[in-house]
Amino acid sequence: MATRVIGASGLARDLGRWRDPETEGDSPERRPHRPAYLALAEAIRLLIHDGRAPLGVALPSERDLATTLGVSRTTITSTYSLLREHGYLISRQGSRSTVALPPAIQHDGAKAARGIMALMAQPELPTIDMTYAAMSAPPEMHEAYATALQGIPAYLGTHGMDPVGVLALREALARRYTARGLPTEPDQILVTLGAQHGLRLLLNVLTSPAARVLIEHPSYPNAIEAIRDVGARPIPVPLRPEFPHAGWDLDGIRSTARQTAATLAYLVPDFNNPTGLLLDEAGRAELAAIARDTRMTIVVDESMSELNLSGAPMPPPVAAFAKGSEIITIGSASKSFWGGLRVGWIRTNQALITKLLGIRATVDLGTPVMDQLATVDLLENADPILERRREQLRAQRGALLDAVAEDLPGWHIMPGAGGMSLWAQLPSPVSTALAATAPNHGVLLAAGPRFGVQGAFERFLRLPFTHPEPELRLAVKSIASAYAALTPRAADPLRPLTCY
Repeated sequence: MATRVIGASGLARDLGRWRDPETEGDSPERRPHRPAYLALAEAIRLLIHDGRAPLGVALPSERDLATTLGVSRTTITSTYSLLREHGYLISRQGSRSTVALPPAIQHDGAKAARGIMALMAQPELPTIDMTYAAMSAPPEMHEAYATALQGIPAYLGTHGMDPVGVLALREALARRYTARGLPTEPDQILVTLGAQHGLRLLLNVLTSPAARVLIEHPSYPNAIEAIRDVGARPIPVPLRPEFPHAGWDLDGIRSTARQTAATLAYLVPDFNNPTGLLLDEAGRAELAAIARDTRMTIVVDESMSELNLSGAPMPPPVAAFAKGSEIITIGSASKSFWGGLRVGWIRTNQALITKLLGIRATVDLGTPVMDQLATVDLLENADPILERRREQLRAQRGALLDAVAEDLPGWHIMPGAGGMSLWAQLPSPVSTALAATAPNHGVLLAAGPRFGVQGAFERFLRLPFTHPEPELRLAVKSIASAYAALTPRAADPLRPLTCY
């Protein structure tokens, strides 16, 4: 398998204004404060920590990068040597230098994660748990189960185990897909125990050990773990909010699919978790074309698709642009209605559903009938329920943004178009350390590296806005307290590079 390579022009674009501000416009070799290779090395290292230079990817050749950046070959050689010395590049004879993280950083991250899990196992948990993004049940949940109870007698004369899903739910889901611009028949739906369960079934059928699965970077952490659990390898393609199509690097997806020969991708174009970004209509059409051109199947996770907080019309589902079976859709009632409602679904062709049923028989025997019937009732009354939940999320997001602006003014947040969380960029790459110390200040956090591969996103933190407004404000004050306690000793672990 050929090594995936970052092009010189692509790296230069991500580096932006990498030279020291005080000497901007000067020749980097004549910089009075520090050599150009130091500034460039620190800029590349920030890209590595931010996940924009994925681990295992090869950097451009020294000659190409020197030409693109307009610096000497010696500057690039010194930059790569310094990064290599600090463990951010791995070089093998006859091969390109590939991006890495120093073993000490990986060890510290794993140690901090174990510490967080130990704290969570203690009887007295911190008062506010910000590690999850899910809302409490709407008032209609009680009525939905009451209605389901009235309908359950029709199923009591059967064995109650239906691996495909009750027809009433599949019909309701087919109507909702059709209304969104994707004509669907009930026999194209397989009901699951949630979107995560659906993804796991698909991975078991569509991948093999060591297979490459493309993912957005950052992405849903449980999906990343599911890919690893089946022996496949997640291949990250960074999200870039400044790009067209609201952040999706479609050229990067196409080139990565070709370079890695990936046959499967897992993407969340409907309010990516954790960023909340939404892929636009033109991007969806191009994404479907990429799937056809590269013969890559794309699993589109629509778990957040009902949580549009922008007020703008939603684009059609990605599968509406497919011309065959290259796009598979998974969805869930958990985010829209309630996490305790373990009902999800897969929309695909009948041939694949038959294969999935063969795998499912070894795992479970179907989704509980009561939960399915309750979901039918919720879907039939979905519009007022969802609009009220969207209004609640907008208000809570506003409260969270105000609290961060007041108590954490150095943090940068670019709110997405929807979803349930904000993706906050910290002034320094201390996300794991912050998550480790936060429980001592009354809050549990999910560190940025949970949403990436091999230690990326140490400068980021996911902040869900699913708690009531008073709890969100208190949580931010607790985070600010933890951050203030942390920064005197760990504000900038990148500084050691300036010693050389």
